[in-house]
Amino acid sequence: MTNEAWSGPNRLRTSDTEREEIAAILRAAMTEGRLTLDEGEERLTAAYAAKYRDELPPLTADLPDGGRRALLDTPEARAAREATRRGVRRHAGAVIGIAMVLTALWVLSGAHFFFPIIPLVFLFIGLRRHARWQEWQSHNGAPNGVAPWNAPHHDRPL
Repeated sequence: MTNEAWSGPNRLRTSDTEREEIAAILRAAMTEGRLTLDEGEERLTAAYAAKYRDELPPLTADLPDGGRRALLDTPEARAAREATRRGVRRHAGAVIGIAMVLTALWVLSGAHFFFPIIPLVFLFIGLRRHARWQEWQSHNGAPNGVAPWNAPHHDRPL
């Protein structure tokens, strides 16, 4: 959509979530030293006072990538990435444990066909999807637990 669709008589009201997202970007920019304390406070005040979506993008327009990449370096984002890595490692440990048990059952059964291959394929597919999902979240800055189809679209104005 064009900016004209988001402004003028068809202006859309902003939500608390959108204001908080911009405020987080501004706080991160202040932490990085890209904004002075006075300028940051002024923009934060404007962000919380904004009623319409088209009032928010100008507050971060002069920041690199609209300030969104700065959010990836916040302590909260780093903690979320580490928790994600732990989750994938736990998942991998569970898959390896199950693989070992299934392989031991196969050896004990003396079967000619490696029957554990069927569940193992699905277990490894699930592990790969889990790891790729976490990679997608970290590259796109999506909040933990937000599906791609529910993630905010940064290609359109807020």
